[in-house]
Amino acid sequence: MLLEKILKKSVLSLALVCAVPGMAMADIKIGFLGTLSGPSAANGRDQLDGFRLALEQLDGKLGGVETEIVAEDDQMKPSVALTGVSRLLEREEVDAVVGLTFTHVLMALQPKIAETDVPFIGTISGPSPTAGALCKPNLFIMSWQSDAPAEAMGKYMQDKGVKTISTLTPNFVGGKDKISGLRNTYKGEIIDEIYTPLSQLDFSAELTQVAVSDPEGVFMFYPGGLGVTFMRQYKQAGLAGKLPLYTANSIEGEDVDAMGEAVIGAYAADTWTPGISSEYSKQFVNAYREKYNRTPSAYAAFSYDAMMKLNAAVEALKGDVSDKKAFVKAIKTSDFESVRGDFKFGNNNYPVQDYHIFEMVEGENGKPDWKLVQENVLKDHVDTYAAQCTMS
Repeated sequence: MLLEKILKKSVLSLALVCAVPGMAMADIKIGFLGTLSGPSAANGRDQLDGFRLALEQLDGKLGGVETEIVAEDDQMKPSVALTGVSRLLEREEVDAVVGLTFTHVLMALQPKIAETDVPFIGTISGPSPTAGALCKPNLFIMSWQSDAPAEAMGKYMQDKGVKTISTLTPNFVGGKDKISGLRNTYKGEIIDEIYTPLSQLDFSAELTQVAVSDPEGVFMFYPGGLGVTFMRQYKQAGLAGKLPLYTANSIEGEDVDAMGEAVIGAYAADTWTPGISSEYSKQFVNAYREKYNRTPSAYAAFSYDAMMKLNAAVEALKGDVSDKKAFVKAIKTSDFESVRGDFKFGNNNYPVQDYHIFEMVEGENGKPDWKLVQENVLKDHVDTYAAQCTMS
């Protein structure tokens, strides 16, 4: 009798599996690879939290399919990232990899990305080679090509009539891309072009050099904790309020509170900040603050967008992401609502989008806040490397 019941139950279970198309499909698994430790850990944490918030608002499902995020810390080291991505692809068998915090790490991953059809979506770094000759069908960048925010700030300074500047950035691909972008639109004189080691936290010698040069303005790019340290030392050196500070991707999220009054008066170029006034953007900012008790950075916003983009792609495929080439195509073409407004990918899978200029002012609560001072300084901007990409 017991055996008969077991057999009947087994037959019923088999019938249920056969009767529901796609029931045998595993849940969707998204791998996060980013920097979660070290001095720039806040950047990766913002990314991961942006992804998690979006997935939570989607009830833990992409396109109606239960979804899991598996996180790997790359420690900002290419060798660690290569081990982590292998683990995500081979052991975890993830359906997509997201995050990709730093440019030098993303560049080291290029061979791994090229040998798979699994989609990769970066939400911070956007190195020039992957926007141009090294573009790939399965590599998407949701943030910006690294030159572009600096191009926006360069145009603003040029239009403003700033004749001489000094520049300071870390000595890595992302920093050099920023100066390359700046030169595309700023035609004044760069008196000092200063590059510092990515791990350097004492800028006193460089700031002394800038003070002696006495330019009309200073352009800097230092992400994460580097930006906090630089901003404080800029004020301590007596340069804040004396030499206008123009920045790209350096005044972000909770770092602003850590910068405090030192950041007041600085300018920032970006495609999104909490100063964006759309209702959808405000809803995102409020939800992020409520969940994490801090202000979202652009990195968090781009990651939130990326998860919503993935949701639209999975919906378009009716929940079946087993065909990775079809998944890649759906990511490219699916429509979604972005916190930054209109969004679309160019031929190189980089965004075509608008850039704005913000000034840091004292907010109503006494804390620094973003004030929009010029909208669309670059409109529907296509990065300068897209023409080198052979994809359509």
